[in-house]
Amino acid sequence: MEATGCSAAEPFALRVLGEMMEPEFEHGCVIVIDPEGLVKDGCFVVALHENEYYFRQLVMDGDRYLLKCLNNAYTEVVEISGLDAIYGVISQKAGGRRKDHKRYD
Repeated sequence: MEATGCSAAEPFALRVLGEMMEPEFEHGCVIVIDPEGLVKDGCFVVALHENEYYFRQLVMDGDRYLLKCLNNAYTEVVEISGLDAIYGVISQKAGGRRKDHKRYD
C-alpha cells in the first residue's frame, strides 16, 4: 500500500476484487479497514504475505495464524508470520458499485 498522507491509524477503504470472500463480501463491494481494530479469531483482516496483500478471514490455530477464503471453491489457506503481518481489521462493508444500486422506473 502506498503512502497516502493519512495517519497510519486512520481507517481506509478498499474495493473487493474477485469472489474468494463470497457470499459475505461480493466482488465490487467496499470494505473499511481499521488499522487499530481488535484482532481476534474469525475476524476479517487485510494482511501482508510474501509482498502481497490478502483480504481473508483470520483463523488462529494455537501458535499459527491462517488466512482462509469464505468461498468453498477456494481451498487455499495461507499461513502468515503472526499478528505483525496484519494491516487492519474490516470494520464495515458497503454494497457493490453505485451503478448496481441505480434504478430507473
